[in-house]
Amino acid sequence: MPRGIKSGRPPVHTRRQLINGIRFRTRTGIPWRDLPERYGPWETVYGLFRRWQRVGTWHRIFEQLQAQADAKGLITWDVSVDSTVARAHQHAAGAREKGTCRSNHPAASSPSPSTTASDAPGVG
Repeated sequence: MPRGIKSGRPPVHTRRQLINGIRFRTRTGIPWRDLPERYGPWETVYGLFRRWQRVGTWHRIFEQLQAQADAKGLITWDVSVDSTVARAHQHAAGAREKGTCRSNHPAASSPSPSTTASDAPGVG
């Protein structure tokens, strides 16, 4: 048998339709189930997307496009480092509260009225 002829049912939708469906979905951000029917069944489009994702096809396409753009000088590889320090407000989580844990006034030693047996409700 000659190579290149696959057995089984021929594809109904072209590879271009499916790729355009993937591009449409990623561009618009719609759920897969809301994909217009002109791109084919959403399950078929999603299946191609996942197969190519698993084998690394999308990563290779990205790397090739990035290399071409870099060769044409369309990408600048400048790195910007920001060394700004952002300080949190004193009331932010983890800050020490003033006045509650002073060494000369521990919080546990605050006087409180004691309840005697005669002050308890229901005694009488």
